[in-house]
Amino acid sequence: MAVEHFDVLIVGAGLSGVGAGYHLQTHCPGKTYAILEGRDAIGGTWDLFRYPGIRSDSDMYTLGYSFRPWREAKAIADGPSILNYVRETAKDHGVDRKIRFGHMVKKASWSSETATWTVEAEHDGKVVALTCDFLLMCSGYYDYAAGYTPDFAGVETFGGRIVHPQHWPEDLDYAGKKVVVIGSGATAVTLVPEMAKTAAHVTMLQRSPTYVVSRPAEDALANWLRAKLPIMLAYGITRWKNVLMQMMFFNIARKKPAKTKEKLIALVREQLGPDYDIGAHFTPRYNPWDQRLCLVPDADLFASIKAGTSSVVTDHIDRFTPTGIALKSGGTLDADIVVTATGLVMQLAGAMQVVVDGKPADLSQSLSYKGMMFSDVPNFASTFGYTNASWTLKADLTAEYVCRLINHMDRTGTDQCTPRVTDPDMPVEPWLDFSSGYVQRGLGKFPKQGARKPWKAYQNYALDLFTLRLGKVDDGTMVFSKAQAAEKVKVAA
Repeated sequence: MAVEHFDVLIVGAGLSGVGAGYHLQTHCPGKTYAILEGRDAIGGTWDLFRYPGIRSDSDMYTLGYSFRPWREAKAIADGPSILNYVRETAKDHGVDRKIRFGHMVKKASWSSETATWTVEAEHDGKVVALTCDFLLMCSGYYDYAAGYTPDFAGVETFGGRIVHPQHWPEDLDYAGKKVVVIGSGATAVTLVPEMAKTAAHVTMLQRSPTYVVSRPAEDALANWLRAKLPIMLAYGITRWKNVLMQMMFFNIARKKPAKTKEKLIALVREQLGPDYDIGAHFTPRYNPWDQRLCLVPDADLFASIKAGTSSVVTDHIDRFTPTGIALKSGGTLDADIVVTATGLVMQLAGAMQVVVDGKPADLSQSLSYKGMMFSDVPNFASTFGYTNASWTLKADLTAEYVCRLINHMDRTGTDQCTPRVTDPDMPVEPWLDFSSGYVQRGLGKFPKQGARKPWKAYQNYALDLFTLRLGKVDDGTMVFSKAQAAEKVKVAA
């Protein structure tokens, strides 16, 4: 039986994968493609996470697709609204018909002889093989199977319930209960005010503070523009306004970290008042944007603290006890429920095994090309968003660039595009300059970056826009070549 062949295989039917499908249909309309999704639903992160209050930590005018305007009033949207947006996009553009659910990709093997990838996926307990000319990974950057939970002493003695936000139990009733949320990142600051609405009390237990910034859930200017202008024009103006504001704030934070820190802490003091211990609970030891800022819409976290329904404790865990948590300071926290909002487990390309011409390829030892491809690995790209802006900004550009590569190969009669390092003495740097715990734990699994373009990831949307949408595809680093044999079995789209 002939192996089914596609021009492009996309792995993952989340925000990135659905967007990639749209871009392929638009910019490479003659190409066949399929999306392999390990789970049984569209949505990726926004379908997996079900914890109370789940929402974006980026505005939807930049987290949304460039080609599909966000029409809701709230710019900081809740998870179900985002999931609905992704699914409607897939349905309206026919991308949903290209998805093969329950296909967990395990291995991809490249052959330079035929210029094809053979992709192996588990489906219904069996291994299914498909081939493609180009493989685009849209599987995210973390392990869907389990989040990160430290080894806490005495966990087995705790008489309550311990849950991780990545796998929220449907039957968890926290009304009237004492809850401790361990963590201080985006998930924790989302959970605390939401659970505090019905819990007896919610304590956010953190080892050290994080920068927390309040922002209106609705963008008043965006809503006004949408009422006055054609929808795509209003969306475009708001999108660029937010992109430029994000870039300006990030650059100021990098150039003047002390002043930025002072301003961010002053804003928290305005919310919580002069008597609150801002120094202990909301003054981080690191500079702004060394880690991602935590966004709280309409100051909901601060409101719950002022109302007394939640509180922040900055301390270290000594051990769990039958009734809660004992702290290294000697204090204790009583708890019926403990939520371990302690982070993700980073994972590259879904932990898929990659083989190039019969040899295993260690992607962690490669250099990242334009933040999306890997040195010496042909016809292969992986989507990864920005650390300092919305994920989809880079996801859109990545999909567009893959389309440019495919079209260039068609025009030149070539079959393979391979990033090659031409300067062996170029300094090498970590892939991400970020101090967050989950990044530091997983950084060794990811490729390195070079000190110069196209091997350096600048985390700059405007620069990437010019490079990826307008810059040369044949840039002297990307090597285009022909397969030795190009006999392939095609299937209809």
